[in-house]
Amino acid sequence: MLNPDALPSPLWVLGTGTGVGKTFVSARIARSWALRGPVTYRKPFQTGVDRADHPEADASVLGKSGIPAESHVLLKAPLSPMAAARREGRTLDLVATARWCQQPAEGRVLLEGVGGLMVPLAPQVHFLAWATELKIPCVLVALGGLGTLNHTLLSAEALMLRGWRIEAVLMNPGADGTPSGVAEENAELLRGFLPVAVHLLD
Repeated sequence: MLNPDALPSPLWVLGTGTGVGKTFVSARIARSWALRGPVTYRKPFQTGVDRADHPEADASVLGKSGIPAESHVLLKAPLSPMAAARREGRTLDLVATARWCQQPAEGRVLLEGVGGLMVPLAPQVHFLAWATELKIPCVLVALGGLGTLNHTLLSAEALMLRGWRIEAVLMNPGADGTPSGVAEENAELLRGFLPVAVHLLD
């Protein structure tokens, strides 16, 4: 079972794709950390919302849990950050966003990614390439059912090839309704391939 207190700070919560439960996992980790001291949640990129207090904004979800939550780039269209920014006639300032992510904060800092690892941010720049420069470890959130083995192994390999420290793979069967027995079987298979801990979330 994952012990959130053993996770380092700052920490990325990344996912194998959209809809795997990154915000759900972020909230769980943040609430556990908050029992020991101050926590700040940061979401550098969010699409599909136009304001931080939008009910579907990830920072809003964390804020309702009593966790200080910050957003940096908000884009209205529910597309990749690059595509959504183009619709608004904007070019994302990735250098400024990287500085924002690295700002000092009181206590622990939790950062949440956007979409999957290779989601485009700018021409020739996807999220993984950009975030690698920050040198922050991560947990990788995955679904529990069909397709998760391929998606998880591809994502983990991409991270490891770029030198990322993966603290754990967190399988979230609740996100796709996978029966617990099937999810556990997939988790066991992943443990045979990956040099990191694989945990099943309840």
